[in-house]
Amino acid sequence: MELLETFKFNVVDVIDIVLVAFLMYYMYKLVKGTVAINIFIGIVMVYLIWKLTQALQMQLLSNILGGFISVGMFALIVVFQQEIRKFLLMIGSTNIGNRKKFFKQLKFLKPEAISETNIDAIVAACNKMSASKTGALIVLERNNNLDFLVTTGDQMNIKVTQPILESIFFKNSPLHDGAIIIASNTIKATRVILPINNEKDIPLRFGLRHRAAIGITEKTDALALTVSEETGQVSYIKDGEFVLYKNTKELTQHIKEDLE
Repeated sequence: MELLETFKFNVVDVIDIVLVAFLMYYMYKLVKGTVAINIFIGIVMVYLIWKLTQALQMQLLSNILGGFISVGMFALIVVFQQEIRKFLLMIGSTNIGNRKKFFKQLKFLKPEAISETNIDAIVAACNKMSASKTGALIVLERNNNLDFLVTTGDQMNIKVTQPILESIFFKNSPLHDGAIIIASNTIKATRVILPINNEKDIPLRFGLRHRAAIGITEKTDALALTVSEETGQVSYIKDGEFVLYKNTKELTQHIKEDLE
């Protein structure tokens, strides 16, 4: 009877556990696919071992691990600075008044609209522009709301199709300069000005489009596609790192997996 009373849960305990589980899950989603995932798993393992040593009353090991964890919190801020920035940006850009959008951003519910984004049309347009060496910069919104960037360009509400994308980036089009933002298969804005990354060393053959793509994917969890005006090369950028693709099917599959 005493044992049952010891493990008795109330509503507050349940809420506490759910919130902790949510934070752990979302932190995992932020670092998944990056080098930081190994550090994250290591931290979780050290913490679990620390709690185990406390439960077993292993004082020496418990004190050592406890000191490591308390001092290591400052190091974590440096190691996870990009992930922490993305998390805070997600929280700050969440519109609490719009409940559906709120849940969509926090990924309590899996948004169907994102899975319906016409990635095939986007990749096909990039390949077509690559053949004609037409420069392009496409940003795909994920969890972090990019409305704060929409105001730097022209707000739109256009369904994504291959001809539309090609016409936007046509060199004589008034909308070709800058980036476009796509969310839920809709072009939200054109001629968007993105933050430029001037710190990262990239090959000289990559210009401002690639630096802008690196900048936005470092500051948010967005994805980016660029088409080089000089070489026609299509680049895919995620978490500030870009990969050059020649296989269209492989690129399409990779983007679809990242948008899930």
